[in-house]
Amino acid sequence: MKSPWPAELTDGVTLVRPIKLRDQRAWREVNRRNRDWLRPWEATIPPSPPGRMPPQRPTYRQMVRHLRAEAHAGRMLPFVVEYEGRLVGQLTVAGITWGSMCSGHIGYWIDQGVAGRGVMTTAVALATDHCFRSVGLHRIEICIRPENLPSRRVVEKLGFREEGLRPRYLHIDGAWRDHLVFALTSEEVPEGVLARWRHEAPGATEIK
Repeated sequence: MKSPWPAELTDGVTLVRPIKLRDQRAWREVNRRNRDWLRPWEATIPPSPPGRMPPQRPTYRQMVRHLRAEAHAGRMLPFVVEYEGRLVGQLTVAGITWGSMCSGHIGYWIDQGVAGRGVMTTAVALATDHCFRSVGLHRIEICIRPENLPSRRVVEKLGFREEGLRPRYLHIDGAWRDHLVFALTSEEVPEGVLARWRHEAPGATEIK
C-alpha cells in the first residue's frame, strides 16, 4: 500500500504537492505580491507576558524544516498548490490527531491573481479526499473568520457543515478573532468531496 505521505494530488491543471526548500523564491514572490491581500487573514503572534522575549518569526527554511518534521511525525501534511505549473498558494492539514478522534484541520491561502477560478476549492477537495481515503482520518475541520467571504465560499461549495462560532479563537492580523467552524466527516462524502462537487456543479473546476 502506498504511503499517504509524501503525496502529490492532481486534478487537471491543479497540483497539490509537498512544500520544498527549493520553493523559496516562488513562495516569497507570491507572498510579496499578495501582501495586502493576505494580511487581514494571516496568523500573528500575540504579545508576550512581561519579562518574556517575544518569539521570532521563522525563516522560510526553518518553516519548511519544521513542517517536514511534523509531516514525518504524522501530525501534519504541508502542501503547496500549483496552477498551470506555477506556485499559487499553500494548503496545510494540521493538528492531526489519532486515537478515538482521527481528525485534522485545513488552512490555506491563494494568490489573488487566480482567486475565483476554483483552484483552492479543487485543492481543498483533493486534500480532504486524501485525508479520508489514504490517511485514514474521520473528520476534517476548517475555521474561517466570518468576514472572509472568499474563503467561506470554498467550504460552502464543497458542502462543509457550519457548526458554530468560536469566539476569539485565533490571533489574526494583530488581534484575537472570532472564527466560524466548518466540518465534514468521511461518512458524509462516500463518493468523495471532489466527485460530489462536480456532480452538483458540472464543470466546476473550470468555471467556479
